[in-house]
Amino acid sequence: MNATPIATRMSRRRWLAAAVLSVVLAACAPLPPGAAGTDPLPSWNAGPAKQRIIDFVRAVSTEGSKDYVAPAERVAVFDNDGTLWTEYPMYTQMLFVFDRIKALAPQHPQWQQQEPFKSVLAGDLRGALAGGEQAIAQLVLAAQSGMSTEAFDAQVRRWIGQAQDPRFKRPYETLSYQPMHEVLWYLRASGFTTYIVSGGSQAFMRAFADRVYGIPPERVIGTRQQLEFQVRGRNAELLLLPKVDFVNDGDNKPVAIDTGVGRRPIAAFGNSDGDVPMLQYTTSGPGLRLGMLVHHDDAQREYAYDRASAIGRLSQGLDLYKTWGWTLISMKNDWKTVFDPLP
Repeated sequence: MNATPIATRMSRRRWLAAAVLSVVLAACAPLPPGAAGTDPLPSWNAGPAKQRIIDFVRAVSTEGSKDYVAPAERVAVFDNDGTLWTEYPMYTQMLFVFDRIKALAPQHPQWQQQEPFKSVLAGDLRGALAGGEQAIAQLVLAAQSGMSTEAFDAQVRRWIGQAQDPRFKRPYETLSYQPMHEVLWYLRASGFTTYIVSGGSQAFMRAFADRVYGIPPERVIGTRQQLEFQVRGRNAELLLLPKVDFVNDGDNKPVAIDTGVGRRPIAAFGNSDGDVPMLQYTTSGPGLRLGMLVHHDDAQREYAYDRASAIGRLSQGLDLYKTWGWTLISMKNDWKTVFDPLP
């Protein structure tokens, strides 16, 4: 599927128009840096973060540059939750799971007295997660099992286009970050291949990644459930089983990159401590490298959280980013806008 990411149609047209204009003008006369029509990241404020991205892309994609990297080696990896779209005050996937648990509850009357399902049905979502990773796994596997991968994909697509965030009053699929969309487009226009490498459910993210980010499902690497191949008459399909196959977070992210990509990336973008190993793996390779962490410090336009947060905690990353040469992206100071205006 190659559908245009719906949350960004208008801005993508503006970005493409600016790119075309810059090519036309460049053919007529040289333009100084920052001239009208040449900005590849129009939703970013001028500053070190924006300049770091532009300088890096130019260095690795300009033939003859000492830092030139062949297109096949231009791999960039992105976390999803909190890096490409909102994750606070609750991961979007968990909101989907909560809705699924409520829909499935009539088939499971025992859930009325069984945690963490009891808390979900009572509307106590924080209480439902009090059991930590074990509770999350119980809920996710109950909500995302017993159906084919195609049926689950369709289910996620319907939900994500209809369910609305209570604060922003817009569908969850439109709560991706416009500045990060521009980074994705800029990298791909410069010969990069972009991947999502996230702790979220791989099956869940693959249902919308192409539509929202322009990243096809085969370039989405996440936490996997076990699958089972079944043949029923003339129909062959893969069923999602209530078992976790691989948790793609923390130290497992570099392992997943090697398995799913087969190349060490030269650029990595994250936002939490779970992304630190991915950035370490990426930026410790030879040649010029780029590591960036999105810092949620804008309570007015989105949310402000870091060290003390149970969702998207960023503590180790704040301690290490200078030592490792990464760049901290301030949502408050570096981004002109957070979300793309609705069409």
